[in-house]
Amino acid sequence: MEYYTYILAFHVVSVMSWMAMLFYLPRLYVYHQEHSDKKEFLEIVKIQEYKLYKYIGAPAMYTTILSGSTMLYLNSYLFQSSWMIAKLIVIALLIAYSFSLENFRKQLENDTCTKSGKFFRAYNEVPTVFAILIVTFVILKSIPIIFSIGITLFFAFIMFMIMKPKKRNV
Repeated sequence: MEYYTYILAFHVVSVMSWMAMLFYLPRLYVYHQEHSDKKEFLEIVKIQEYKLYKYIGAPAMYTTILSGSTMLYLNSYLFQSSWMIAKLIVIALLIAYSFSLENFRKQLENDTCTKSGKFFRAYNEVPTVFAILIVTFVILKSIPIIFSIGITLFFAFIMFMIMKPKKRNV
């Protein structure tokens, strides 16, 4: 337990780095899809996407998992807390989201992605709702059901509005 706070500090920095990638990479995908006719631009964006995922995002995700697992090992009583179980479920979804970004990156790199810039604008909202839930569970040490459902529905509405076709003026 002597090193627990050092591990916690490393964990927080790892999470911040991972979240930076999760917030910014889908934005690069928006630019990628909305400027697909500009070949020079695409080559630069492809390099940025690759480096952001491979050199920042993936290592930060793995160090987040490693440091978080170490803290859980040192404080195994946390597994008895419902908020921690809920947090781990949301983290599992965040890990799946992170891997989905790598899948989209490969598709974009090979020019086989069929998703639109609008899709990636909406998809960019996912880590925000996950981050809000995780921080809420950790700070409150509980699962506020009404809040959790409300914030999830709010972001679903935002995503719907982003994806909704615009009305054309006739």
